[in-house]
Amino acid sequence: MSTAQAMGYDKTPDIILEVPIAVEGHIVHWIESKASFGDDHSHRTYLNEQFWSYWNRFGPGLVIYWYGFIGELDCQRDRGILLKDCFPADIVTLCHAAQQDQLPQEPQ
Repeated sequence: MSTAQAMGYDKTPDIILEVPIAVEGHIVHWIESKASFGDDHSHRTYLNEQFWSYWNRFGPGLVIYWYGFIGELDCQRDRGILLKDCFPADIVTLCHAAQQDQLPQEPQ
């Protein structure tokens, strides 16, 4: 059982990130993976039954449709739901600078 389920939430994203990431300039707090093609009907259903509730609870997120999606459906980026057809290669970790500051320094 995930932490979110233990708190009483029935549906949760596949991944809830402890530290957000940025993808293409958009902050991502959760990732949902769908082993399907994102057509208009199924995407609208997922938005209403899952994605907006994830957004309300966890903030902006990323949905990965394994078999692609209709491009026009990727229209909620500014509202916090990003669509991709594969795991993004250009992830920016938002704790990177803090981790670099904590790396051990070699003696001089």
